[in-house]
Amino acid sequence: MKNIDVVVVGELNADLILTGEVTPQFGQAEKLVDDATLTLGSSSAIFACGVARLGLRVAFIGKIGNDEFGRFVKSYLENRGVDTSGVVVDEQIKTGLSVILSRGNDRAILTYSGSIAALGYEEISQALLAQARHLHLGSYFLLDALRPDIPRLFDQAHAYGLSISLDTNYDPTETWNSRLTETLARTDVFMPNAAELRAITKSANIEAALEAIIKQTPLVAVKLGPAGAVARRGAEMVRVESLSVAVVDTTGAGDSFDAGFIYGYLANWELPQALRLGCICGALSTRAAGGTAAQPTWAEALAVL
Repeated sequence: MKNIDVVVVGELNADLILTGEVTPQFGQAEKLVDDATLTLGSSSAIFACGVARLGLRVAFIGKIGNDEFGRFVKSYLENRGVDTSGVVVDEQIKTGLSVILSRGNDRAILTYSGSIAALGYEEISQALLAQARHLHLGSYFLLDALRPDIPRLFDQAHAYGLSISLDTNYDPTETWNSRLTETLARTDVFMPNAAELRAITKSANIEAALEAIIKQTPLVAVKLGPAGAVARRGAEMVRVESLSVAVVDTTGAGDSFDAGFIYGYLANWELPQALRLGCICGALSTRAAGGTAAQPTWAEALAVL
């Protein structure tokens, strides 16, 4: 019996989201923003809240410090119904933090990695892995201590019978390698955005990038922002338009897309339907500041679907 639908391995941090049409300026120039929101950050945690919101049973494996931000993110996950028994508290390190300046469809992000980079393979709960149906790993390029062992982690997950999804997110070093080929070969569902996919494959356009990446992993779902999403599985290619909504903040929209797509994947839906649910969840999540405040319930998503 598998009593966890999705176990998530990834980073944990708080987000301080500032909104307004301003540009920071050095020289001690003070600018005023329209609003400020302290909320749960980290792509992996936003994904976890998204799939839990849709009704799946979710557990999280990550690392935090013994500080206010750490207690905040752990409590936030628990309030969203996410099992945090796999979250490691490290007395010697600070919890990560991102400060985000959001302008509708775009944003600038400053991140202090702190505990994000410190999670090691030996700290991953094998008991949680063994109980799960699916493993999702996010922010591959931020998981410095774990990254060399991710192929080993994926092999272990497959041995337990789990399917695996990966969202690398952006690479702050912009080198786009770090043994990624070994990881992709063990990934069942790869979910980058368009810019990430082009950078990883060194391709000028999405079509060429998809042609290159499908040789490394069996299923790719690519987020295209307001243009929707495209997926490729073998020779099958599907494209779905996005949902028109009044956008407040795009933070975490891609992670909410991931949540919807993986819900459909685990339900054995046809590719167009899973892709459509991903686009719905991503779009609806932009209706409020932060990545989780406007994530849809299953009833809300189904009404649109």
